[in-house]
Amino acid sequence: MRMKSARHFVAFGMLAAILLAAAQSIQAAGETFRDIVFVGYSERSSSAELARRMLSPLAALQLKRQMAREGKQMVEQPIKLSEEKFSVYVPSLRPARDYALLVFVPPWEDARLPPGWTPVLDRYGVIFVSAARSGNDESVFDRREPLALLAAHNAMQRYPVDPERVYISGFSGGARVALRLALGYPDVFRGAFLNAGSDPIGDAKIPIPPKELFLRFQSTHVVYVTGEGDTSQLNEDLSSMHSMKKWCVFDVQSHVVRSGGHEVADSTALAWALNVLMQDARPDFNKLGACRLAIEQELNIKMQELDSLAAAGHDDEAQKLLLKIDGHFGGLAAPRSIELAH
Repeated sequence: MRMKSARHFVAFGMLAAILLAAAQSIQAAGETFRDIVFVGYSERSSSAELARRMLSPLAALQLKRQMAREGKQMVEQPIKLSEEKFSVYVPSLRPARDYALLVFVPPWEDARLPPGWTPVLDRYGVIFVSAARSGNDESVFDRREPLALLAAHNAMQRYPVDPERVYISGFSGGARVALRLALGYPDVFRGAFLNAGSDPIGDAKIPIPPKELFLRFQSTHVVYVTGEGDTSQLNEDLSSMHSMKKWCVFDVQSHVVRSGGHEVADSTALAWALNVLMQDARPDFNKLGACRLAIEQELNIKMQELDSLAAAGHDDEAQKLLLKIDGHFGGLAAPRSIELAH
């Protein structure tokens, strides 16, 4: 009887330990909130601010003139939040420095968390937020960009988020949108995680923002993660990283996923990206200053050439050069480019 009681006691103890471990596991897991409706708007997500940051100065001017000709007015906010749904994942344990925040722009239509990401988000204390109806078929300017900005704004209003650890990410076409947002909103996003999607910056497609914003972007962390079988995107990454170096963005790192294709980053790649993003930046100010000076000198030469063409009465050539300057230098050429356009 004693032997039997002892065996029962051991079995009961093992069962209790298993149940306790399971309970602790459940308690440690974070929580996913689906179909969340946010209510807070931000001046940063207004149509006027989007145009100022995301379009070149002449493109923004052209949009304003076109709307005036058509008797239209730019809507204050392109998104009606009462009609939008978001998904949010919140780790159970709050980090000592408050949560980090990862805003994810998807190529698909639903707001879902990529598989395998939750343990990594828990480990690094990162809140994840993504919007529905923000896929590749949606308008970039009218939906995908403002939805991501509103996701960041409302998550930061709702949860204790460290503003120095707010990052923008996306997969495939969503990563291309994420890059645009990182460039135009470096005062919101301190880093960008580009997963299997990227473009060069500094052209009509992705223009340079106003100078005060671009100087901040030059200190932004930018990480690229792409599968080794995704050869076309690897080439795009190389082109994008080359443009970053040309525009004095030096805090850039890349990771090639072995045996990976055009697919969402796995947990290992996500952990690598977050680890890089969360490192404190240590800019080389001498290198940065020399690079900025070279860009300024290049712009001055182009503007002098433009003045010479205008003074000589070569209006057509001057107009073509002005458009090239606007497409390449973007906000760095303003307000002089706007004055010449008028």
